[in-house]
Amino acid sequence: MATITLRGKVLSGVGEGSLYTELDWAREQFQERIGFRPYPGTLNIRIVGEDNIRLLRSFKGIKIEPPNGFFGGTCFKALVDKKVSGAVVIPDSSKHPIDVLEIIAPVSLRKELNLADGDEIDVQIWLE
Repeated sequence: MATITLRGKVLSGVGEGSLYTELDWAREQFQERIGFRPYPGTLNIRIVGEDNIRLLRSFKGIKIEPPNGFFGGTCFKALVDKKVSGAVVIPDSSKHPIDVLEIIAPVSLRKELNLADGDEIDVQIWLE
């Protein structure tokens, strides 16, 4: 399976990632489809180069299908900073600009990788 590695800078989000990752239907689908229940919240990174984001969005990914009244999204399994398995989540509706990626993992990525806003990390993403 092909991969792409994207580099980005950590930034604070709008605080909605934890709400989404704690919904029962979303947690169950994450467990079933990507193999883990996510830590509440997402790590946000601003990617260098919008062409890289467009390339990522051209792949099918793993669909997260919502019940009525919610938005779903697409996931791609990922390895964050060559250390932690997780997934990139591209919500069907987002308040973030196109160059911001949201990443989930079974642990707090900020704590596990000792990250602060402005730190640069690499994310290897499996394309499906």
